[in-house]
Amino acid sequence: MIIIDLLENSLFAGIAAIGFGSISNIPLKSFPGCALLAAIAHTSRLVLMQLCAWNIIMASFVAAISIGLLSIPLAKFWRCPAEALSFPALLPMIPGMYAYRAVQSLLICLQNKEEISFEHYFNLFNYNCMICFLTMLMMAVGVLLPIFIFRSSSFSVTR
Repeated sequence: MIIIDLLENSLFAGIAAIGFGSISNIPLKSFPGCALLAAIAHTSRLVLMQLCAWNIIMASFVAAISIGLLSIPLAKFWRCPAEALSFPALLPMIPGMYAYRAVQSLLICLQNKEEISFEHYFNLFNYNCMICFLTMLMMAVGVLLPIFIFRSSSFSVTR
């Protein structure tokens, strides 16, 4: 049953990456590469979180590093910049639920007049903002780190 869940998640991550790639105006020929990277990264993050009990921040960091490392050889194969493959593949992993919960707890926080309720929802707001921000920061660092480390090969793809 877990294999079906992993395949389903990777399929939808690939579809989302193609959607993000289409609005990012990347070359049409690189859509399969974006979908493949997103599927691999999303599945690896899911495995790390569910089977290995990692938190979302570190699991997203490792998945983003995998996107960055795999985008360089795939960029050579599809003859497009590594960033054109990696950034649309990264977007399906944005922690939208934490951002939603942060806004929701802020709105509830501002509606409460009691100090105990206000503090509770303010703490929820801070927690969700921190998780969302740190996850997105680590995803950005994780995807850019391999691209900058292998700078000569990643920027010479389209020459």
